[in-house]
Amino acid sequence: MSDTDVTAYRLLYELDDRFDHLIATIEASLTLYERQMPPTWVFHQPIVDTDWLRKALLDMWHQEDQDGRETRNYVGIIAADETLIESIDTINQAKTHISELIQKIKNLSPKALSDIKQRLPKRHPYVVDVLRQSGFARLHLKQCWRHIPIAEAPVSRIRLAWYSSGRSIKRLSVQEAEQKLMQLDTEAAHVRIQLRKLAGLPSSETLAQVQAQAPLMRANLFFTEPLEDGHTRRALNIAMPLFVPAPEQRLPHVNLPPLHPPTERTRAKRRDEKLEQDPFLPSLRIYRYKDG
Repeated sequence: MSDTDVTAYRLLYELDDRFDHLIATIEASLTLYERQMPPTWVFHQPIVDTDWLRKALLDMWHQEDQDGRETRNYVGIIAADETLIESIDTINQAKTHISELIQKIKNLSPKALSDIKQRLPKRHPYVVDVLRQSGFARLHLKQCWRHIPIAEAPVSRIRLAWYSSGRSIKRLSVQEAEQKLMQLDTEAAHVRIQLRKLAGLPSSETLAQVQAQAPLMRANLFFTEPLEDGHTRRALNIAMPLFVPAPEQRLPHVNLPPLHPPTERTRAKRRDEKLEQDPFLPSLRIYRYKDG
């Protein structure tokens, strides 16, 4: 084992401590929440399950056959006092510390990263039962470190809507695109055709690989009073419960969007769309820029 791997595995023990601290901060917040039972709204739950928040905050592992890019969402709104808000902020700080350390370990040793996904779930008391029943559980890193949203100030109303037109765009060189194609079955006719098309491009051209993003819930917050910067509203994604400061212990007005996201694109295409309409390399969802 190299010195780098040794250092990475030493950091794993530090990660154990940070993960235990995260669980402790979550349990402390849940104890506070369950003692207060503040007003809570949960998406399409007329009667909120008493353990809904516990499930949401402690859900940090893959389910069997789950796509590694997929995360489970818990859309809800909680009218919180200052003490509960501070408690949730402590959770977010613990999540940040874990994310930073995992990235450090990942950079030092990919082998250690694989070990992370196997060892940390076993430190979670509930996962022991999952392992006993299914024999399988792996840490879901994105669900482990994703932050719990906190509104900056009291909110009068919240407008929720599905956002299903999101996508990520990664810029690639012609050489990088070729390397990705070469990882496919180069004996297949459709791959050979794409390699020939790619060979006809100048090596200096930049391409774009497009990945459609899963539908998400978008929240528009309308603040009771303007913020210090003058803004009266803010938009954010809420895959996790949203905590709003509520001195009067009342929930803001919340609309009820459809249970499922729309099946078709809900936003008109931008007139300044920079990518060609059809993929240049369909097998990799790679497009040319119109000015390419």
